[in-house]
Amino acid sequence: MTIRPVYLWTSLIALALLVYLSAVVFAAPRGEYKSTTTTLFWVGEEADASNDYIANDESYWDNNWQEHFGGIDDPLYRCGYHPCTFTPKENPFYFALPYGEFVQGSAPQYKESAAKIPWASVLNNGRPLLKNRWIEVRFGTQTCYGQWQDVGPGESDDFVYVFGESATPKNTFGVRAGLDISPALWTCLGLETNATTSWRFVDERDVPEGPWKEIVTTSDITWR
Repeated sequence: MTIRPVYLWTSLIALALLVYLSAVVFAAPRGEYKSTTTTLFWVGEEADASNDYIANDESYWDNNWQEHFGGIDDPLYRCGYHPCTFTPKENPFYFALPYGEFVQGSAPQYKESAAKIPWASVLNNGRPLLKNRWIEVRFGTQTCYGQWQDVGPGESDDFVYVFGESATPKNTFGVRAGLDISPALWTCLGLETNATTSWRFVDERDVPEGPWKEIVTTSDITWR
């Protein structure tokens, strides 16, 4: 059978357009950086006045976070990017941003705002839309990467800051931070105290090789 050139070119153009649109739909957006005060938190952190009495043995998506991580991610006793007492089962490069996609007490029901998440069409049927997503974080000359594993600081419904045009978070607690990062990310960035960092979403395929990819978290929701 002879394929007419015009049909061949039309087919190739259609295929190229399909590939392009697939990349746009399935990729996380590389938006503008947002700058915010950044604070330290960790798996297994006890509740006290410094964290508004919120314990971190559980996360927004995992009621057994500490167990699944492998233990307490102690920020004081470190061996490289890991706690000295064990090798983490999940990525030690993790963070929290102040938005969660589910209606509290009604999981797995999504909030109405969740439909506006740029990649919301990729995951559905009660699966998490945000857990394990990647961000790039910059501080000075340092650039590091981490996976989304909890919601906070201070808020759980700040859509306009996380995904919208607001440059500042709603959080009014303490130093009004808009990003919590793990001890590994804290060390990677060279932070010694709370400071302003810049962050943006990146697609996993755009995350370069580095210590943040030695252990990649792939777990789904774990609720009792």
